[in-house]
Amino acid sequence: MRFFNVTQIKTSAFIAILLTYLSACGGGSEETEVDPPPPPPPPSPTEPLVSEKQSARFLTQSTFGANSESIAHLSEIGYDAWLSEQFNLPASLHRPLVEEYPDDDELSQKHRYEVWWRTVLTHDDQLRQRIAWALSQIFVVSDKSALVLYPYAVAGYYDILVQNAFGNYRDLLEEVTLSPMMGFYLSMLGNEKPNLELNIRPDENYAREVMQLFSIGLVKLNTNGSVILDSNNQPIPTYDQDVIKGFAHVFTGWSFANGASWYEPSFDLYNSMTAYEDFHDTGEKILLDDFVISAGGDAQSDLESALDNIFNHPNVGPFIAHQLIQRLVTSNPTADYIERVASTFNDNGQGVRGDLKAVVTAILMDDEAITETNLNNDNFGKLKEPLLRFSQMWRAFDATADSGKYFFDFSDYLTGQAPLSAPSVFNFYSPTFQPAGDISDADLVAPEFQILNESYITHTLNWIAGSTYVGYKGLTGPDYNEDRILIDISAERALASDPSALVEHLDLLLLSGQMEDNMKTELIASIEVIPESEDLFRVVNTLFLVLASPQYSIQR
Repeated sequence: MRFFNVTQIKTSAFIAILLTYLSACGGGSEETEVDPPPPPPPPSPTEPLVSEKQSARFLTQSTFGANSESIAHLSEIGYDAWLSEQFNLPASLHRPLVEEYPDDDELSQKHRYEVWWRTVLTHDDQLRQRIAWALSQIFVVSDKSALVLYPYAVAGYYDILVQNAFGNYRDLLEEVTLSPMMGFYLSMLGNEKPNLELNIRPDENYAREVMQLFSIGLVKLNTNGSVILDSNNQPIPTYDQDVIKGFAHVFTGWSFANGASWYEPSFDLYNSMTAYEDFHDTGEKILLDDFVISAGGDAQSDLESALDNIFNHPNVGPFIAHQLIQRLVTSNPTADYIERVASTFNDNGQGVRGDLKAVVTAILMDDEAITETNLNNDNFGKLKEPLLRFSQMWRAFDATADSGKYFFDFSDYLTGQAPLSAPSVFNFYSPTFQPAGDISDADLVAPEFQILNESYITHTLNWIAGSTYVGYKGLTGPDYNEDRILIDISAERALASDPSALVEHLDLLLLSGQMEDNMKTELIASIEVIPESEDLFRVVNTLFLVLASPQYSIQR
């Protein structure tokens, strides 16, 4: 008998030899058959990591609106992978697109608005753009000022927010401080050291607002956002007039970049302002919590010390966290939610303070934002910003204009909002606004209600009607022009013969699957009374009813 070393023989050859050997050894008079190995089982279908409803809800919080493709993509890859994708996308900047327009007397802020809408509706870096929009309501400059003359430069300021959306708050604070647009808007540009003979005193405008609105607020806060009280049960101010004066003296000596002298500036509206030491106050300055900048420093060293003083104040974490949560998730976050996000601001887990990427992740991935329990919590959620109602509608239905442009330069008239067009440095609304009635009685806030009035409600609903009944692709006649933004409802028309399926589809796209049963029943009934042959009217009428509903107006 011959023995074989199977380790030296290929498997297929070994099987053939083994069969021959068994037959030769008297394996019976009948030929031995060996069944082939069974085929491998088919792969099981990939289970989505996130349900479609969860995806739609998450995208409503983190983008300018969900569509069928983005919902499916997030469901397939999950939250973590989606966030990683978004963090790694290149930033879509606004100023280069504004500069594509001809530099003539007709250029205006409407061209900047067009670029803003084009970017937030069509570009992939949705999370970055959404965070920039939120930051623009904290670090406010507005074209309702002398800045109206400089659409290029205002777009350049917005790009500071876009580029720093996932960066460090300290870097963002310095870039904002030295922006000539901020210098114009809050009069730090050209701020001079004291000269009693000429009756010159440092301007206090930026010194006040950088603390009150951009960083720490008016009163001292615990990490969870609650107000710290003194022995008389009164809030403790974060600063007083002397501190304002100290910062005003810090912010002296800055003007346009690369000027030949203080009196011959280059009028550079894009690059960070330059220090002119002859106009900087080199005296001692007393800042927050009795921090002292010693006499003799130059403009840059004093600025860095002052911004570090602000940046390291314990209020910054809860102050910024609270407002970003309000802009993305809910108007009334719990103290625990604020504390978790503020703690991430204080330390991203690697010893870094002010990491906005970590802060954004903490906000969106917090249980309070993601858990479906809050869908039944009357204190959770927010009134959608008017601009987000439009952006969500247009992104859901792949809206475009035949010209390739996205002109919507009268949104301020319709809604009270336009990008970088707040009525004052205090934004479109206060983060602490309480409308009278049930919300105020419950000691809750609802910032967006501050610009909700009869006029804007009427204007908005009229525009939604125009965007549905006579605002779809394929439109002809007097209502059409090449610059008009039109929605694509071809997929919805394909569902028009099935009222229930159409309603479920719109529920997912526009309400993240949160539509109440009674609303579904009413919508289905309203579809069924329209003849099936009138599929277009079935769709546009239903779409208007959903977009005009209170349920669409509230984000949860």
